[in-house]
Amino acid sequence: MISSLTFETLRNEIAGFAVADLAQQFGTPCYVYDLESIERRIADLAAFDVIRYAQKALSNIAILDRMRRRGVVVDAVSAGEIHRALKAGFVPNSQPAGIVYTADVFDRESLDLVVERNIPVNVGSPDMIDQLGERAPGRNIALRINPGFGHGHSQKTNTGGPQSKHGIWHTSIDDCLVRADRHGLTVTGMHMHIGSGTDIEHLSQVCGAMEAACQVVGRTVKTISAGGGLPVPYSAEQPYVDLEQYFNLWQATRHRLQDAFGHSIELEIEPGRYLVAESGYLLAEIRAVKQMGENTFYLLDAGFNDLARPILYGAYHPIAIARRDGSGGRVEQDVIVGGPLCESGDIFTQEEGGFVARRRLPAAGVGDFLILEVAGAYAYAMASNYNSKYRCPEVLIENGEAKLIRRRETAEDLLRLELNP
Repeated sequence: MISSLTFETLRNEIAGFAVADLAQQFGTPCYVYDLESIERRIADLAAFDVIRYAQKALSNIAILDRMRRRGVVVDAVSAGEIHRALKAGFVPNSQPAGIVYTADVFDRESLDLVVERNIPVNVGSPDMIDQLGERAPGRNIALRINPGFGHGHSQKTNTGGPQSKHGIWHTSIDDCLVRADRHGLTVTGMHMHIGSGTDIEHLSQVCGAMEAACQVVGRTVKTISAGGGLPVPYSAEQPYVDLEQYFNLWQATRHRLQDAFGHSIELEIEPGRYLVAESGYLLAEIRAVKQMGENTFYLLDAGFNDLARPILYGAYHPIAIARRDGSGGRVEQDVIVGGPLCESGDIFTQEEGGFVARRRLPAAGVGDFLILEVAGAYAYAMASNYNSKYRCPEVLIENGEAKLIRRRETAEDLLRLELNP
């Protein structure tokens, strides 16, 4: 299935709001999210029993709250994400559990919160079983299994196989069951996530590995999680995963396990990127246009402190221009798009390995706007104060209204935690 999105290089509005008006009201750079896009992606996954959002992709509490209202529950990978989920109204003791802690380690604060709040745990390392069992014997747990292989659009996002730190190695399940028995813990859930960009061939392998792992654990298994990794298109040529085929593979796995165990099995999916990536836009202003030899540069007031994916992974983001005066002339040129930071790597048009690439974009000048699209996932979530830059605001477009859901940082915010004794 090919993406139905139309990526244009000239865009004067976002979700019905003029780009120039958004920039005037909220300033640049800023993130803008379209709630309707998130709602469409939630609806895509309605066949699954449980949609558990991997909030690390985009964790603003306003976004989490809107997901909760639409029946989505969340995954938390840190104490901070537990606090975010609680603030957004999720409760651990709902059915299904509103919050599940999934990680490869317990730091001390996370373990305290899990014990005090009775938060279910998806265990990623055998040592976690002993650490939880000593503090909270008798609970139910889930195991995140590393099946021995992985998949990802970048080696840095591959979460399976022997080079990945994630999950319990597939031959260590018996050891984990012994540890669980020692503390009266019962393994009732199984989870497997091998990385982003899952394709059907790899998915078949994952389903087979999940079934084999569940057979080792036995009839105590009540829930299986398909993990995340659902891809979204960052260009018109990239496909969505075939969701019907994706679900049917997991449904067949679930049915075989139900037949083997004699009871129903709940089927979860754990999307992060899939729910939010396409909803997000990073709106920036062009602050300089200059010629460097044969290269033309558009330099923005946004940098990798705002969007780190290109410098981290060589990630591709579609780019559009919005002229301040709203004009639509389509004269184009090859340009390199960069930010304001004092780093040569502060380039948005680069490939993995740091290779700078040109992009064909409409001619633009200082004061015009540039939009980095499909920027809802792992974008603001990775923002930093590098070069002592202020983190930018976030705006949610909901029911025809543009709402500020995070204000722009100030100098006071930047210095608030620092001491000079």
